[in-house]
Amino acid sequence: MNLAQLVSDTAVRHPDRPALRLDDEVLTYARLERDAARAASYLRSLGVRPGDRVGLSLPNVPAFAVLYYGILRAGGVVVPMNPLLKERETDYYLADSGAEHLLGGDRDWPAVLAGYEPYDEVAARSPDDTAVIIYTSGTTGHPKGAELTHGNLHQNVTATLTSLLRLTERDVVFGGLPLFHSFGQTCALNCAVAAGACLTLLPRFDPGRALEMLLRDRVTVFEGVPTMYAALLAHPSLSAAHKQHLRLAASGGAAMPVEVLHAFEEAFDCPLLEGYGLSETSPVAAFNRPEGPRRAGTIGVPIEGVRIRVQDDAGREVPAGNTGEVAVSGHNIMKGYWNRPGATAEAIQDGWFRTGDLGVQDPDGLFRIVGRKKEMIIRGGFNVYPREIEEVLYEHPAVAEAAVLGTPHPELGEEVTAVVALKPGHGTAVAPDELREFVKARVAPYKYPRLVRITDALPKGPTGKILKREITPPALPIPQV
Repeated sequence: MNLAQLVSDTAVRHPDRPALRLDDEVLTYARLERDAARAASYLRSLGVRPGDRVGLSLPNVPAFAVLYYGILRAGGVVVPMNPLLKERETDYYLADSGAEHLLGGDRDWPAVLAGYEPYDEVAARSPDDTAVIIYTSGTTGHPKGAELTHGNLHQNVTATLTSLLRLTERDVVFGGLPLFHSFGQTCALNCAVAAGACLTLLPRFDPGRALEMLLRDRVTVFEGVPTMYAALLAHPSLSAAHKQHLRLAASGGAAMPVEVLHAFEEAFDCPLLEGYGLSETSPVAAFNRPEGPRRAGTIGVPIEGVRIRVQDDAGREVPAGNTGEVAVSGHNIMKGYWNRPGATAEAIQDGWFRTGDLGVQDPDGLFRIVGRKKEMIIRGGFNVYPREIEEVLYEHPAVAEAAVLGTPHPELGEEVTAVVALKPGHGTAVAPDELREFVKARVAPYKYPRLVRITDALPKGPTGKILKREITPPALPIPQV
């Protein structure tokens, strides 16, 4: 049950098929297997043994996959890091995980590994052994390392392939999701390798380059976060030609605005399926299915082997239609937070991982996420869920990005605040008052944002997810209600 066996098995079945592509550079599965074996030999020469943690800090380049599988092949534990981290951040990851080695972009890895004979053995690992430690950013305190086991990741790949992506060796998968993140690792890298598909890499997302790749590489499956889809739709080079090859698109990492989903499906003539998961869930927990049930604005139903429920603060399941915290149970739940038994016990109770997300199970069984538990706005005693207001803002034709949050108010407790980025060409044509009135006409009086600020762009994390914690609320006078 070593995840690195995925490469070995596929190399036997499809040795000459392309595994990885970066522009003109192509690695076949036979080459990926050989290079990963050389990487394992290199790591063994450094003294890396089963269970040892090894840092990996690279963008989406072939060497990431080679070293990722090389670490696993040697029996090590991968500690992936964003290559944009500063020295003090990298030092924290290394110190917290106990990793004694860091494989980064400061070396010519093909040249380094060429001097080592392939390490033929794939280290024996059990399903409960840790394969990867993914550090979650969280909203407060230091990042925590989620321990994902070989069993977690292998079963999540299997379930994702069979119930969602259904990749074959003929597919080409867009590789723009960061591979150091769990979404990119499981749904792009590991799923593509398990199926024998080709993963075409983009080191840093750019909508123009992405559109070029869709045509050049005949991409059949696009995986991204909502801001990527919005950027593709807004790019001037988008044309009818981009409908030619795509058969499926999948979105996760953040809530997908319904308007963006419908616009993408129309522009690319393929289904866009929204799903849900976290680093702690390996990451896939639920998805809309290609054949249904599916509905825009929902995350669908749990994948095979996973259960989801909506519960109250005491851990009791609430009836369908009621809002509560989303909890997940199944093969995808992390082993725990590395060296944090207290945080693990708080997060996983009776086998259920408490996500911190607020959700609802609709009468038809589909689940919806309405926001983060810590982000729910309480205005004058009334609950306001940011996702609902953001959806309305995205219906405005000028809105490209929107974030709704609460700001302190001396009488109401919190006031509803919206920070918005506009589509190109709308910079001076839309005023905050227009957006405020647009929402006011569509929601209850206590819900619409009294405070609206227009900005050039919203802050985003490495996957393209909007980071509300980095948004400065507008310092505007509160108008009379």
